[in-house]
Amino acid sequence: MSTGKIVLALDGMGGDHAPDVIVNGADIARERYPGTSFLLFGDEARLKALVDKRKGLAQVLEIVPAEDAVLAEDKPSYALRRRRKSSMWLAVEAAAQGRADTIVSAGNTGALLAISMFAMRMLEGADRPALASFMPTARGESVMLDLGANLECDADNLAQFAVMGSVFAQILLGLDKPKVGLLNVGSEELKGREEVRQAAAWLRRENSPVSFHGFVEGNDIGAGVADVVVTDGFTGNIALKSIEGTAKLYTQFVRDAFRTSTLAKLGYLFASGAWSKLRIRVDPRRYNGGVFLGLNGVCVKSHGGTDALGFAYAIGVSVDLVRYDYKSKLVEGLARLREITSATETPAASLQATGGTA
Repeated sequence: MSTGKIVLALDGMGGDHAPDVIVNGADIARERYPGTSFLLFGDEARLKALVDKRKGLAQVLEIVPAEDAVLAEDKPSYALRRRRKSSMWLAVEAAAQGRADTIVSAGNTGALLAISMFAMRMLEGADRPALASFMPTARGESVMLDLGANLECDADNLAQFAVMGSVFAQILLGLDKPKVGLLNVGSEELKGREEVRQAAAWLRRENSPVSFHGFVEGNDIGAGVADVVVTDGFTGNIALKSIEGTAKLYTQFVRDAFRTSTLAKLGYLFASGAWSKLRIRVDPRRYNGGVFLGLNGVCVKSHGGTDALGFAYAIGVSVDLVRYDYKSKLVEGLARLREITSATETPAASLQATGGTA
């Protein structure tokens, strides 16, 4: 665990409600995480006016002028070529060059990924970055990845994501040996596409760097059967948005039910304490802070529409990843995975030998 001072680079102009939410979030994080300081990139005049209103924030924050900003509608390729003087570019660059320990942005997701991959490069043993985040489950919280960075993945990618997610859960959820599951259409060993079965064959080996649970299905995600759920970005993004949409639907159902009669409204008043606890439990701000795992640096993506408290939670994710030495633990896990995947007998050969089919 690192006990030194942590410097965070913040994209002051990224997000739906920037720069107000960014500055307010930094002020909340300043009190929550003593010993942290901030490099805030963006429009100097606008940022200074906001910082000066918050007593004590200026003492731990330096404003770094940026004459441009990445827009929500910018394509990643355009941001990469034409936004090199933007707050996002300069913030990522500060983290890549070691002037900051991490970058946090609520801006354009595709642009942030493209810029971070260009500036930070990949860790040894990681071929692609994976977007990981938290979600509430019946057992507490779980990690899910990839949530949209890679629409198609091969067995190597999925196995690497499993290691990334395991390290992420160890640090952020405090789990010694998080159970890792591969999302599939069934729990049986012979189910699913070849790349999923190949990744599973590697992860099942005795010297695997993760505690592999096996295959999990869609209904297992909310049940918390696995602490880490691994899939490709196409499937993961659809699964995440389906879960979010279903949660909103049932919330609306409950609200409508309590409006049907006077007795129902009275019932709501009697249950108000329980509903308050439920709102806190499923508050999306508590799970804000997706991370591009696998980069040679720490890059945290906040939800673009979050408020100050949500942005402060994203900063907290960033602080913990630096404090608990995420990069070195991930490099160690990926090295162990390479030893498995470079073995003479391939998972495909193993499946053929046992007569395995999709």
